[in-house]
Amino acid sequence: MSKTALITGITGQDGAYLADFLVKKGYKVYGTFRRVSSPNFWRLLHLGIVDQVNLIPADLIDESSLTEAVKVSQPDEVYHLAAQSYVGTSFDQPITSGEFTGLAVTRILESIRQYDSSIKFYQASSSEMFGNVKSYPQNEQTAFMPQSPYAVAKVYGFHVTKIYREGYGMFACNGILFNHESPLRGLEFVSRKITNGVAKIVLGIDKHLYLGNLGSIRDWGYAPEYIECMWKMLQQKEADDYVIATGEPHTVFDFVKQAFSLVDLDWKKFVKTDKKLFRILEVHVLQGDSRKARRKLHWKPKTKFEDLVKIMLNADIERWSRWKKGEVFPWDALSSIDEFSTFKRKMI
Repeated sequence: MSKTALITGITGQDGAYLADFLVKKGYKVYGTFRRVSSPNFWRLLHLGIVDQVNLIPADLIDESSLTEAVKVSQPDEVYHLAAQSYVGTSFDQPITSGEFTGLAVTRILESIRQYDSSIKFYQASSSEMFGNVKSYPQNEQTAFMPQSPYAVAKVYGFHVTKIYREGYGMFACNGILFNHESPLRGLEFVSRKITNGVAKIVLGIDKHLYLGNLGSIRDWGYAPEYIECMWKMLQQKEADDYVIATGEPHTVFDFVKQAFSLVDLDWKKFVKTDKKLFRILEVHVLQGDSRKARRKLHWKPKTKFEDLVKIMLNADIERWSRWKKGEVFPWDALSSIDEFSTFKRKMI
């Protein structure tokens, strides 16, 4: 008998990849989306699954809409991925980030508890929770030292998930995923900003790439591989929390050099530092220790850092090449203020 899954945030990078993964496993997939004037379904369109999922409007600050989504879908598993997911925005909108990224976890857990507490629950936790801890690599036992409103909200979500697991006996897991990237990553994230910028430079669309702190160290993996871990966590006999990471640290500078080297360009001629792009509080080193996941979930990352950069850069070059030919296709360029001027120039 096939299972049913409900994914909050199905229109995001992880939500779209997870929906595709579960559809291929024979799941009936439901996903929540937030009603806006311009619906953001381009990732589902890109993967060719928009007609294979059931979309339910819901809002993370409206518990009744979350409860209705649970009732309509009647899921075996709930994957809670929706959030205000950009660290920089959380400084600009700290209260909103607390509501959407933190308290929303309680709202959906409570909806599940009251409707059917046997539903399995996955909470998308984040490596940002570790902040500037002095020890690394970080594992499930490492203390949290959050450095942003986003990270604080994620810490809240992590602990409330454990409380519902231990207090109510619910099957509730935290996946502490380190940075995981793909061609479906949003343009506000530095990885996509780099590959998108390099693609535009090599095609003559732009002349410079503006970045913030090049010295930050991150543990970058390939998003489609991390999605499998979410599913595997909910297939275990007992609910638990897991760090998912490659264990390989690289600086933002490493990402920049690798991307420019792939197109035989000297990064020094194109990269500009913009102090406005620095975080108010920097997180210096995030490096994960995923030995527990490798042992219990029988998982390990396959895509190397260099290959990840190549996958993303090639995808952005291909998209902007199509754009130059006048093609219209689903993409996220207009969701970024920085990209609007490029499209405006072409429309004039």
